[in-house]
Amino acid sequence: MEWTKKLTAACDCTIKWSQVMTTAWSNQKSPMLASGSVPDISIAAFDPSDADKVPVFEDLNQHMDQLPNVAKFFKEQPNAKKLAQTPSGSVYVLPSSRGQQFYGSGQHMLINKTWLDKLGLQIPKTWDELENVLEAFKTQDPNGNGKADEIPMNIKKFDTTGFGPDWYNTFLLLNSLGIVTHFNSGPSQQGIYVKDGKVGNFMATDEFKTVVKYLHELMSKGLIPSDALTKDASKYNAELSSDGKTALTGVAFAYAATDFGDLSDEYVAMPAPAGPGMSADDVTWDGSVETTMFQNNKLAVRAGDEHMDAVLKIVNELYDPDVSVQQFYGSSPEYVTKKDDKTYELTQKVYDSTERVGLGGESAAGWIPNDVTVNNIDYLTSFRAADDVYAEQYKHFDLTKDTMPDYVRPSDTDSTTISNNDTQMFDYAMPVISRWIVSGGVDNEFDDFVSKLKTLGMDDTVALWQKWYDKYTK
Repeated sequence: MEWTKKLTAACDCTIKWSQVMTTAWSNQKSPMLASGSVPDISIAAFDPSDADKVPVFEDLNQHMDQLPNVAKFFKEQPNAKKLAQTPSGSVYVLPSSRGQQFYGSGQHMLINKTWLDKLGLQIPKTWDELENVLEAFKTQDPNGNGKADEIPMNIKKFDTTGFGPDWYNTFLLLNSLGIVTHFNSGPSQQGIYVKDGKVGNFMATDEFKTVVKYLHELMSKGLIPSDALTKDASKYNAELSSDGKTALTGVAFAYAATDFGDLSDEYVAMPAPAGPGMSADDVTWDGSVETTMFQNNKLAVRAGDEHMDAVLKIVNELYDPDVSVQQFYGSSPEYVTKKDDKTYELTQKVYDSTERVGLGGESAAGWIPNDVTVNNIDYLTSFRAADDVYAEQYKHFDLTKDTMPDYVRPSDTDSTTISNNDTQMFDYAMPVISRWIVSGGVDNEFDDFVSKLKTLGMDDTVALWQKWYDKYTK
């Protein structure tokens, strides 16, 4: 990799590289931390929670004068710094950023625009309009094959552990009622939400009950398949892509139109439709907008390293924007063409290669500034086409006041309590929620449901998240 030569030149030293595959690393990580024998520099190996447990990493915040590229990164992206920073201000593991091009949630609501056009319908703006559209999808043969085989709205089977970690949960519809989800990551997957700085669990809200009732109504009318909550992922995905010629699905939650395979040209993202009594100005969308940009587990330095001067020069060079682009996407000029200081373009060799040519967002330790653009990223084109639809709804909430920021990290002790509470809550809750959607009954049973969640630790969990939210944000 050509960019590694820049690191060698920066430190005027020899760099010994050691690569460990993911499966092997899962067995090596804990013993390495316990022994304290970590490498001079570790990339994509440790995260801030590891540093919280074992004091083997250097506080890089004290070296910002020697890390001007990192300092610029933190100045431009203060939330990225918070992602790695302890409450006392130390930074033991550096984050990375893929740049402003990746700002946005990875979860979207897609609708078959070809079907809408054929039936003379518009993208629905409210739940009532959505239901009318779904009814038309069911009854008016929009795919034109003469069969009643359309699936008006397809939803995924729920995780047993909550509303993640699998993406595209149908409770994204909470945003239609002004509760901001954060389903890419974090405690939102266990029901935690934030409204104007106050933490709660959305399973105890009227908004949650309203979504459950709406989903039951759609399913009872045949607008959502009756087996939606029991069929496996392979069948769900097959229904999205169909045979590549005749679409089956009208509406689904997905990453982008590309999830529909050869039928991708038929689909567009749609803004969240407003729920009952909601103004369009109060409807939101999934708040995981920085999770796609930032990664918090990118670079750590051994505490008191005997080669600290050289190590810091290497770290600083890794966060040079030009080196960062090459880390993410491949060496220049073979895989990345530099058009000017702010513009790069991937070459065709990236797509012709049978091997991985860059480290990607999973492994690169670097920073692409907001004013730098990388063109010809095929998957980014589909992502932006989907996510830009939500630009207005992203303006309807505050990232700090209305979501649980990714940088909020409870202590080990509190994390254990939270995890134990979540396990017992969702062992009880998910079967009940599924039954309500299929068979109804939420109105009569909801108060008892919430009371049961309280006995299983819901209020204690909310209080712990409130404590740590306040500690990190105030």
